[in-house]
Amino acid sequence: MKLWQTLLPCLAIFPGLTYGQANITRPLNYAVILFPSFQALDVFGPLDILNSLSMTYPLNLYILAETLEPVSTHHNMPAGPNSNVSESITPTHTFDNAPDDIEVLLVPGGVGTRAPAPALDAHVAFIKKTYPTLKYLITVCTGVGLVARTGILDGVRATGNKKAWAWVLAQSDKVHWVAEARWVQSGNIWTTSGISAGLDGMYNYVQTIYGEDVALTLANDLEYERELDWKHDPFSKLYNLTDPVHPN
Repeated sequence: MKLWQTLLPCLAIFPGLTYGQANITRPLNYAVILFPSFQALDVFGPLDILNSLSMTYPLNLYILAETLEPVSTHHNMPAGPNSNVSESITPTHTFDNAPDDIEVLLVPGGVGTRAPAPALDAHVAFIKKTYPTLKYLITVCTGVGLVARTGILDGVRATGNKKAWAWVLAQSDKVHWVAEARWVQSGNIWTTSGISAGLDGMYNYVQTIYGEDVALTLANDLEYERELDWKHDPFSKLYNLTDPVHPN
């Protein structure tokens, strides 16, 4: 065993240190973007992993939205029942006063991603503006559609919700969309399939940045059985999906 490997447990208390051949710096400042009718698990799943991670590593979390009004998961489906089941989150910052030290940005999906223009123009603009200063970008479900609209994913391999695959593809024909994937890592970007896949993608992010021991410990603490193979995607088979013809 190499010396740097024996020192990892000691180095864990210093999040700014780099280690190993990957020379990875652990981020401190995380943020999540919210919009009306976001999918609850897209947000709360990855954030609960961060909640547990913050018991060992110092982390900051910013909740971003267009205003400081509480943002709800509630949606009125035209063909559905008039149900009253929803949860709300109160943002900590707006796009106009967001901190300039965000290192990791989480973009969830949900029915709200289908809102007609200009409802999400501010969200798309913020993602495009902020990405160059980020260390990492993570999308869940149809959240990838908002990022695709920015041009950030042009020529990049990415995936998204399989039930909504046609909608995902329609957001950009310049992305190298991967149909059979639970998640896809392309450089500093993680994109995940539908909803619960955000958990597996987030655990893979933790594994990459903080190490397998940390990812395994967090998963065991939450009693979650991780999918370790990014290509294992039964839902692409369920919907008989294939990769589109990629642009040159």
